[in-house]
Amino acid sequence: MDPSDTYDPVPVPVMVISPSGQITGMNGSALDLFGERTVGRLYAAVLRQPDLLARIGHALEGETLSPVRYLTTEASRDVIYEAHVIPRSDGCAVISFIDKTHKEEAGQMRSDFVANVSHELRTPLTALSGFIETLRGPARDDAEARDRFLDIMEQEAGRMNRLVSDLLSLSRVEDMERMRPTDPLEIAEILNTVENGLSGVIRAQDVDFEIHYSDDLPFKVPGDRDQLIQVFTNLLENAIKYGKISGKVSVLVNRHKSRRGIRGPAICVTIEDQGDGIAAHHIGRLTERFYRVDGHRSREVGGTGLGLAIVKHVVNRHRGRLRIESEQGRGSRFTVCLPVKT
Repeated sequence: MDPSDTYDPVPVPVMVISPSGQITGMNGSALDLFGERTVGRLYAAVLRQPDLLARIGHALEGETLSPVRYLTTEASRDVIYEAHVIPRSDGCAVISFIDKTHKEEAGQMRSDFVANVSHELRTPLTALSGFIETLRGPARDDAEARDRFLDIMEQEAGRMNRLVSDLLSLSRVEDMERMRPTDPLEIAEILNTVENGLSGVIRAQDVDFEIHYSDDLPFKVPGDRDQLIQVFTNLLENAIKYGKISGKVSVLVNRHKSRRGIRGPAICVTIEDQGDGIAAHHIGRLTERFYRVDGHRSREVGGTGLGLAIVKHVVNRHRGRLRIESEQGRGSRFTVCLPVKT
C-alpha cells in the first residue's frame, strides 16, 4: 500500500502497522484523515484511544477481536468511525476505519423523534384520562363541570389530531422530497385560497391583512398545489397568531431575475408581521422538528412544533429557498423563493 499511488481501490481509510508498532502504510483516505506525517510514527502516538490501542496490541499478537469505536473531529464536526483491526500473516496489523457518523446520527434523530412525539402526546392523553376519571366520579352529576371538562377534552383531542396530521404530512413530504413537482401553478391563486381559508382567524385577531403583487405578475411556478397551500397556510397562520393583535400582516410577492441558490428567475413571497420578533439565537433552529421559541404560547395557540419543519421540506422539494429574518420588538419576515422554471 504505497501512499504515492494515485489510484486507491479502497474507499475507506486503511492503515498498516508493523510488528514493531510503526505505521508503515496508509491509503489515500487514511492520509487525508491522519496526515502525511503519520507514516513512520508509532501507532500509540497517533491513535491514542485506549480501546483501539488494546485491539491493535492483540492483533499484533495474532488475535482478532470485535470492531471498536474511534472518535475524531473533522472541520469542527464530531465523526464516529468503526475501527476493524485484523492481524496479518507477516506479523503486521491492518486497521480499516468505516464512517458510522450518519448512521449514529440517524439513530439519535429517531430516538429524539420518538421521545418528542411521546412527550407531545403524553400531556393531552393525561388530561383526557383525568377528566374522564373525574366525570365518572365527583363530577358525574355536575352539569356545569361536565360541560367545562368536555370543552377542554375537545381541545386536547383536537391538539392530538393536529399533531398526528402534521406527523403524517411531514412523513409524506420527506418521502416525496426527491420528486420535483412540475404542475404550473398561479401563485396568486394559491395565496387567495390560503387567505380564504384563514379568514376566520384573521377576523378573530382583528388583523389588517394585505397582499401586494409586483407589476410583472401574475406568473406561474412549477409546484404541488396542496403542499404550497400548506406552506403559506403555516406561515400566514403563524404571522397572524404570533403577530400583534389588531396589527398588520403583509404579503409581498415579487419576481426576481435571479436569486441566490436558484437557477434562473424566481418568485419570492415575503410574509411580514408586527409581532414580538425572534431572538437571533433561535432563528437557525426554527425549522427543527418540535423546536419552539415559546413552548407554552405555541401550545396555547394550537402549534405542534412541526409547521416550519414541513415548510422547509416542501420548499426543498420545490428546489426553492426559505429565509427567516427577525428582530426582537420589530416583527419577523419569512421569505419563500420558488424557481419559475423546472
